[in-house]
Amino acid sequence: MSLLAQRTVSPITDQTPLALVKAQLETVLLGKSQQITLALSCILARGHLLIEDVPGVGKTTLAHALGASLGLDWKRVQFTSDLLPADVVGISIYTSESQQFEFKPGPVFTQILLADEINRAPAKTQSALLEAMEERQVTIDGETHRLDEQFFVIATQNPNDQLGAFMLPESQLDRFLIGIDIGYPDAATERELLENGDRRARTSQLSAPLGAKALNECIEASQQLHISSPVFDYIQALILATRNDGVGLSPRAGLAMVRLCRSYAYLHDRSHVLPEDVRDIFPALAGHRMTGSVKSGYKKAYEILDKVPMP
Repeated sequence: MSLLAQRTVSPITDQTPLALVKAQLETVLLGKSQQITLALSCILARGHLLIEDVPGVGKTTLAHALGASLGLDWKRVQFTSDLLPADVVGISIYTSESQQFEFKPGPVFTQILLADEINRAPAKTQSALLEAMEERQVTIDGETHRLDEQFFVIATQNPNDQLGAFMLPESQLDRFLIGIDIGYPDAATERELLENGDRRARTSQLSAPLGAKALNECIEASQQLHISSPVFDYIQALILATRNDGVGLSPRAGLAMVRLCRSYAYLHDRSHVLPEDVRDIFPALAGHRMTGSVKSGYKKAYEILDKVPMP
C-alpha cells in the first residue's frame, strides 16, 4: 500500500473544471485520490512532479492522463542510459544553405514534458533539465532560449535500488516540488482491474476541461489564499525540524511549501490554509529532498510530523 494512503482528504464536491479534471483522472487511476490531489496541487503551485514506484503500478499512466486532461501541449521522452543532453534540450546544427548554425529545439520546448524513467539516464543528461526546471529557459552555445510560461516536468522514476537506475542529484531533487508514490492497489480496486482490464487505453479518450487560460486563472486564484500567523509558525517549525534532523529544507523549499499549501487548500474549496493542509502536503514536499527517495523520505517526514505539534 502507498504511504500516501495513511492520509485521507475530503473530496472536491463542486463541478468546477478542476473538479472535473480530478474526477476524470480517478477513472484512469483507480483508488488513488490523494495522489491525484497532490499532483494537481503541484501544478497549481507551478511546480514539477516526481512520481516514484516500482514498474507497473501506474506512474506513466498518471503522467499521460495529467497531460491529456489539462489541455496543454505535451511531449514524452523515454530516458535511457544512452540519452544525450541534446536529445532533450536541442542542438545547434550548421546548415550549408544559410552557412550558419541553426538551433533545432528538443522536446523540452513544450508545455508539459513527460520524462519517463528519468533516473535511467546518467547525471549529464539529467542535468540538462536543471536550468529548464528552475528558470524555464535553456542556454545552448551561449544563446538563451525561453520555454513556454506553462512549462511543467512530470517525471517518473523507479526505486534507486533497481538495476540500471542512477540517483538524481540533490540539486535536481530540490527542483521537483513534490514526490509521490503510487503503491499497489487495494484488493477491491485490483479485482476491478482484473475483471475490466487495463485503464491506460482511456487516456487517449480523455477530454480537457481546463485549457491554458483557465489553468492560469486557477493558478493565480490559488496563490491568493490567506495563511494565518499560526500556520506560518507551523510551516517554520517543520522546516527547522528538518534541519535539526539531517538534510534540511532550503529557503526555496520553504517558499514552495507555502505555494503548495495554498493550492492544496484551493482544491478543497477553501479561502484559507489550515494546519491540516500543511500536514498533508509535508511528506510529499519534504521526503525526496531529505533522503533522495520518495518512500524512505515519507517515513522520515512522518517522524518529523509526530515531533512537531500542530496548532
